[in-house]
Amino acid sequence: MVSRGSYSSSSLLTGRFHARKLSPSIITFYTMFIFAFSIFMFFFYVRHISVDEDPPLPLLSQQSKSHQVPELPVHYKQLWDTPFNHGLHQCVKPTTKYKAAQGFDRYLTVRSNGGLNQMRTGISDMVAVAHIMNATLVIPQLDKRSFWNDSSVFSDVFDELHFIESLKGDIRIVSELPKNLEGVPRARKHFTSWSGVGYYEEMTRLWSDYQVIHVAKSDSRLANNDLPLDIQRLRCRAMYHALRFSPPIENLGKRLVDRLRSHGGRYIALHLRYEKDMLSFTGCAYGLTDAESEELRILRENTNYWKVKKINSTEQRIGGFCPLTPKEVGIFLHALGYPPSTPIYIAAGVIYGGNTHLSELSSRFPSIIFKESLATPEELKDFANHASQTAALDYIICVESDVFVPSYSGNMARAVEGHRRFLGHRKTINPDRKGLVGIFDMLETGELVEGRELSNMVQRMHKNRQGAPRKRHGSLPGIKGRARFRTEEPFYENPYPECICGSKSKLEIT
Repeated sequence: MVSRGSYSSSSLLTGRFHARKLSPSIITFYTMFIFAFSIFMFFFYVRHISVDEDPPLPLLSQQSKSHQVPELPVHYKQLWDTPFNHGLHQCVKPTTKYKAAQGFDRYLTVRSNGGLNQMRTGISDMVAVAHIMNATLVIPQLDKRSFWNDSSVFSDVFDELHFIESLKGDIRIVSELPKNLEGVPRARKHFTSWSGVGYYEEMTRLWSDYQVIHVAKSDSRLANNDLPLDIQRLRCRAMYHALRFSPPIENLGKRLVDRLRSHGGRYIALHLRYEKDMLSFTGCAYGLTDAESEELRILRENTNYWKVKKINSTEQRIGGFCPLTPKEVGIFLHALGYPPSTPIYIAAGVIYGGNTHLSELSSRFPSIIFKESLATPEELKDFANHASQTAALDYIICVESDVFVPSYSGNMARAVEGHRRFLGHRKTINPDRKGLVGIFDMLETGELVEGRELSNMVQRMHKNRQGAPRKRHGSLPGIKGRARFRTEEPFYENPYPECICGSKSKLEIT
C-alpha cells in the first residue's frame, strides 16, 4: 500500500509539472536576464582588478615615504600598453639592386667621438660611408679624450666578431690595418656633416692618391633624409643588428632586466639627465642654489670644447631646452596616472646634488632603482671607471623597459627611442618640456594644485607623444641652407619609413 501511495503522489506531481510547462517567451526572457547579469559581473570584476590594483612593490629601494598626493583613477592598461602599431614591422633586407662593396685595397680608419650613443650612430654611418666609397672599414677607435675619459676599446663595448661577420655581405671589415700600410701617408678628413651620397662619391677621388683615408670625427656625417633606400637599410642593419654589445655587457644587462621583472613586473626606465656636466653644458640652474649655479658656470668656463659660455638659464628653461628636474619628473609621472608603487629604473650618471635633489622624486615614487642597487659589487667590478660600458647596461635596460621616459632629448634618449620604434613601437613618453614649464610655474605660484585638473592638462598635452607610429619629421619651415639639417629629426630617432614597413606593396620586400 505504501509503495502504491508513493507512486501515486509521484505521478500526481509529475502530471502537475507538465501541466504548468513554461512558455518559450518566458524561457527566452530568463536566459537573456542571466546572460546580461553574467556580462555585468565579468566587466565589474575586470575593471576592479585593472583600476584598483597597483603593480607589486619591488624591494630594491625605498628611500622615503610617498609624497601625499591624491590617487588618479587612470586605467592600468592605458598606462602600460604599447601604442597600436598598425601592423608595421621591421624591413632591413637589401633590395634586388643592392651590391656589396668590393674595395679590398682601400681602407677607411675612423676615430669615433662622443659618448656611447654618439659613437654608435657614428659607427653605423661609417659603415654606410665605407659602402658608398667602396672601402674596407678598419674597426673604429673609440673616444678616449672626451669628458668621460674612458679607456675602453671597441671589443670591450661591442661584440667585434659579430660586427664583422654580420656585415660581411655589405662591406669588408678588418680589426686593424695591414702591417705594410701602417706607415703610408693617409688622407685625413673631417667629412662635412649631414652629407649625401654625392658628396662621398666625390670623395672617392682621394683613392687615386691615397690607399688609406682617416676620418677624424664620425658623428652626424651622413644626411638623415634623401638617401637611397639600400643605404638607409644598411644603417639600420649596422645599428640594430651588427652593433651588439660585448658578451659580458649583454649577459649582465639581461640578468638585470630579469631581476627588475622578478621584483616588480612592469617598470619605467627613466633617463634622468640631471648630471653635473649636462646642467653645466645647457646652462640650466632652475631649482639650484647660488653655490651650485656658480659651480656649474665655472665648469662651463673651463671646458674648452664647450663653445657657448654665457647662457641665460631662465630663457633656456622657457624655451624647453632644460632637462626636467627630479621634482618635475615626479609631478609629471603622477599626473599621467602612475601610482607611487611604480618601479622606476634610473638610467643616469651621478645625480647632481645627490639625494638632496633626488629625494624630490623618491618622495613621490619610493621604488627608485639604480644599477648599483640591482647588481652586486662583484658584477659591476669589471665595468668600474668605464662610462661607455655602464652606459651600455643602461641602454639595454631602457630598450627592454615597459615604458621609457627621457627627461631630456640627448643622444641616448634619441637612440633608445629609435630602437624601441624599430622593435615594435614600444611605449616611449616624451615630455613636452616647453609646454610643461607653464604648468610647473602655476603649481609653484599656487594657481594650480595637483589633482584631476592638472592630470587632465598633462594627459591631453602628451596624448600624441607616446611612441605611436609616424614618419620622421623633416626640417622646420622657413629654415634654409645647411642650417635646416640641424632641425630635422635624426634618422636613428625614427627610422620610419625606410626600416619600418607596412604592407608589402609599400616599401619593398622585408
